[in-house]
Amino acid sequence: MAEKEFQAPDHVLIAGAGIIGISTAYYLQKNHNVQSITLIDRTGSIAPAASGKAGGFLTLDWNDHSDTGQLTRRSFALHQELADDLDPSTIQYRRLTCAAVRVNPYNTPNGSALRRPRGKKLEGVEWAVPANVEQSAVLGMQPLGDASTIAQVHPKRLCERMWERVCQNVPNAKIIKGAVHSQEGGHFVGASVVTDDREDAVIIIEGNALLFACGPWTADIVKGVKYHSVVVPTESVLTQCVFFSGCGDPEVYVRPDSTAYCTGFPEPERVVVEEPGQEQIQPEKIATILESVRDACGHRNDANNHGNNNNNNNNNNNNNNNNNNATDRGNSSWALDTTKPIVEQACYLPTTDDNIPLIGKLPKAVSGGDCCYIATGHGCWGILLGPATGESMSNLIMTGKSTNVNLAPFDPKRVGAFKLVPS
Repeated sequence: MAEKEFQAPDHVLIAGAGIIGISTAYYLQKNHNVQSITLIDRTGSIAPAASGKAGGFLTLDWNDHSDTGQLTRRSFALHQELADDLDPSTIQYRRLTCAAVRVNPYNTPNGSALRRPRGKKLEGVEWAVPANVEQSAVLGMQPLGDASTIAQVHPKRLCERMWERVCQNVPNAKIIKGAVHSQEGGHFVGASVVTDDREDAVIIIEGNALLFACGPWTADIVKGVKYHSVVVPTESVLTQCVFFSGCGDPEVYVRPDSTAYCTGFPEPERVVVEEPGQEQIQPEKIATILESVRDACGHRNDANNHGNNNNNNNNNNNNNNNNNNATDRGNSSWALDTTKPIVEQACYLPTTDDNIPLIGKLPKAVSGGDCCYIATGHGCWGILLGPATGESMSNLIMTGKSTNVNLAPFDPKRVGAFKLVPS
């Protein structure tokens, strides 16, 4: 029996407006001149969940010896191309350095840090400025990458700019608020979408390809790991991201707008029941992150200055405007000011049982129709892997194959039967 000739779709539906869905839309317009793209998202907004709250740390080679190695290298290159295309200043893209810094401020009877010797131990630790060397908790550091292998981007701004470009170039590009509850029939003709809280408020959106890319809300085999994060001001523009070893192992991703994104202390993976964009923020988690960063930087006495001051920032997920200056931040000599958090937030990172993303065409037994695809489960590397995943999905949807990345390791058939959830 002759193989059915592949037919490229002319209207692509994408469930999920995060980095994966947006990247797919971007490359559908850039590489395939698709004229009709519909995003379907529960919130009706761009990057409402992890893609709007992630740190945006990018690395070229950290995944070289894993299943995502090729995908990572391709995506790192695409991030640079995106910056060149969209203007790096609009998405806060830049190359920088990264270090692992070993710390311990707890090794004296009264809990204060020992005096550390100047020289090699602090050499290359950017925030260990002369004013605070005497109190530094640094025991040693190891470079993890330089500007040739490390970069960063502001995830939400990247998603917004990519979607703007899609809307500029695609005559029929739109985003609607809703959840895909089913795919219409064995011969795929569109998606049934619930457009509000009423189960009977269903419309049929016609299309001839559908991608499910909803993070932990995509399928019943995808769980979420909840992370909290907090953005704090810095006294100057820093250029070194830090993975601390000690003090709870916080991670600090400095940004070019004189802020630093601080995170750590992930919760166990679970089935996500919270709605995207409505993830509950636990104040004690925020306090733990701030305390760990203070301790790692060696200024534990600043802890009481923060108190319970969250300044109603819990729902402020956009730190585009930061007009603080050195005077506003107080008289602290520390490079990171943890006493005045700008943004406090939480999100879920999607994960699978084998920690390998699901990327590819869905079996008909799962999707209920032809021409249905899935892309989710990228864990902590969602922002990094987003562009290459989107490029690969656009190629797969429009040509039937991925030309830049081998998607075989990510084939959803490997996990057997599963159920898509309302997306």
